[in-house]
Amino acid sequence: MNNIVLIGMPGAGKSTVGVVLAKCLGYRFVDSDLVIQEKEGKLLHEIMEERGTDGFLAVENEINASLEAERSVIATGGSVIYGKEAMEHLGRIGTLVYLKLSCPAVEERLGDLNERGVAVREGQTLRDLYEERIPYYEKYARIVIDCENKMIKDIAAEIISAAAAREQEDRHQ
Repeated sequence: MNNIVLIGMPGAGKSTVGVVLAKCLGYRFVDSDLVIQEKEGKLLHEIMEERGTDGFLAVENEINASLEAERSVIATGGSVIYGKEAMEHLGRIGTLVYLKLSCPAVEERLGDLNERGVAVREGQTLRDLYEERIPYYEKYARIVIDCENKMIKDIAAEIISAAAAREQEDRHQ
């Protein structure tokens, strides 16, 4: 198992699950949002304010498309799925795992979208964003994990088991 790349809505638990998963596997943990902030020298919402949503998405795509990692769990930003180059690269270097959560659960966890640095367009609701993104997550995911009402450690165990099974399957093809 090389890298595991977590995708999903903001608030789905990518970073939280990612840290626990990395500890369980003895892997490094990489939060691509933090990599973006580090490389840009700005917080996500500051990049969005300066460059707009499309400008932010371009930066996110570029940085994720050049991410280099070995034996790592990578937690991506929720909007990474808009970047074709980023998704192709991440799919090459790791197994894409979609952490699936219902819209009401996402809403409950998120709070203020703008404060979280969520790439949302003017007038777009969380429900609109959710419905727009789900097809992308499902398209790119090699593994889908339903995270509804589950504990972090159980989600991590489920990912490890599913990734090992996927790896076995890939070897036999």
